[in-house]
Amino acid sequence: MMIKTRHPLTLVGFIIAFVGAILFSTKAIMVKLAFAEVKVDALSLLTLRMIFSLPFYLIAAFLISNKEGNLKMSGKQWIYLIFLGLFGYYLSSLFDFIGLQYISAGLERLILFLYPTFVVLINAVIYKQKINTNQKIALLLTYTGIGLAYFGELKIDAVNPNFFAGSLLIFLCAITYAIYIVGSGRLIPQIGASKFTAYAMLSATAGIFIHFLLDGKSTAVFETEGLLWYGVLLAIIATVIPTFMLSSALKQIGSNNVAIISSVGPVSTIIQAHYFLGEAIFAEQIAGTALVVAGVLILSIKTDKKQTENLVPIQKVSSDS
Repeated sequence: MMIKTRHPLTLVGFIIAFVGAILFSTKAIMVKLAFAEVKVDALSLLTLRMIFSLPFYLIAAFLISNKEGNLKMSGKQWIYLIFLGLFGYYLSSLFDFIGLQYISAGLERLILFLYPTFVVLINAVIYKQKINTNQKIALLLTYTGIGLAYFGELKIDAVNPNFFAGSLLIFLCAITYAIYIVGSGRLIPQIGASKFTAYAMLSATAGIFIHFLLDGKSTAVFETEGLLWYGVLLAIIATVIPTFMLSSALKQIGSNNVAIISSVGPVSTIIQAHYFLGEAIFAEQIAGTALVVAGVLILSIKTDKKQTENLVPIQKVSSDS
């Protein structure tokens, strides 16, 4: 039987989740630049991302497995971990990369960040986890903001014939990623954040490699000039570092808090997309961004006297980051 644990918001957990979300937000920018500059397909780019990520996860898995006191996982835990890895970083990433071929980076990040809604609903329905007042207010503000920005972009890009297909793919990405977030929040306390991340990513990498080999484009990837650098940047900056940060944050502050803090991702992506991709920033986007930021900040406001020692004022975050 699963033991329910409460995850109070802490300063360290907040910073780790926040920075991890910013790093993850660079992914869409790199992918769009790669599509524009080297004309690569989604599966090939995703495979390169995992090729350069693989050594880090192999080393991590080796070190963890040989660490003194390492606990062996049960067969059930292995199955659960592999399932989560395939959902979180194989299916989810594949939907994401394909969808980015058809819609803007800013819109991709906005749709993707519907996933906290699914996270909270899954936790509430399946695990009977109560949604506290801070989270309710933060979710309301965050998704009102995302809705405003989405419909604003819909008016601008409605002539795009692949607009809705691309949006649907990113929506599927959000669902599969939410499954990963909820599942990892349950399994990490049992086996540890680093161990979970290493083996989940190895599982996802195996799925991506098999798909790529069956697709039959193995030689073309390494012959495309300039493409390898995108693979390296996607692997280190947008994958390896933020995945370990995310897993650590999940262990410290729980999946609901991580999901809501990570809503800063759309803000970061929209700003980067404007400067690096030339994507427009419009009134609805600005209003939506303000609401998303408000939703993130409200997590650090002391509203419950019983949790005063566990909650950190937002002013302290910048000085310690």
